[in-house]
This record gives sequence, C-alpha cells and structure tokens, in this order.
Amino acid sequence: MPAWTPPLDSGALHDLLERVRNWQPFDGCALLDDVAAALDDVPPAEGDTAPLAERLREHLARLVTIAVASEADQDTTAAQLALQARTLQTEPLPGERRAATAYLRRLGWTANELHDRLTALRCLKEAA
Repeated sequence: MPAWTPPLDSGALHDLLERVRNWQPFDGCALLDDVAAALDDVPPAEGDTAPLAERLREHLARLVTIAVASEADQDTTAAQLALQARTLQTEPLPGERRAATAYLRRLGWTANELHDRLTALRCLKEAA
C-alpha cells in the first residue's frame, strides 16, 4: 500500500490559508448602500467617485462568482447581466465628471439587477 501524500504541497496550503484569512462574506446591505449612492439623483462628491466605483466593481466580481458557482449563469438573464458586469469591471473610470457619473450609474444598475436576479433564482437571500 503506497504512503499517503497530502493533496497540496506547503506552498499551495499557504496560498489557501491566505485566501481563507482574506475572505470576506457577501454583504448585501453594503451592496445596496453603494447602489443607492450610485443611482441617487445627486451624484457622489468627486472625491467619493473612485472609491465607490471600486466598491461596485468588487460587488460585481462577487456577484459574478456567485452566479457561476451556483450555475445561475445557465439562466439567460443572469448570464447577460454577468457578461455586462464583466465588461463594466474592465472599463476604466472616465476622467470627465458626467461620464464618470454615467459609469457609476451603469455599475450600480448592473449590480442591482444581478443581485435581484440571483435573489429571484434563490442563489442569495434577500437583503433588508
């Protein structure tokens, strides 16, 4: 009988440990707060635009990961929203104020719609 060998070497185990330590649970309330800030009639202050865009990109990345992991991307609407999310994530934040506001609104709208779709498909619990 051959000797047992672990499935991962020490480097891979260390990488896995770091990923577990850095893991943050999905926070639907934070997502909805950021979506509200992006879609509000009053655009965020100029200094808040870049951090809000980054948080929305992170929300989209997490939602796309959830969609893929739960196979929600088999749903046509969820798949379209996930594709739109991936596309938006790669776009840089425009430098011009109106274009940046429009970009934030696209990020916010997509995050909200994907969140709603994943909730409807029972991949997420409803956020308060």
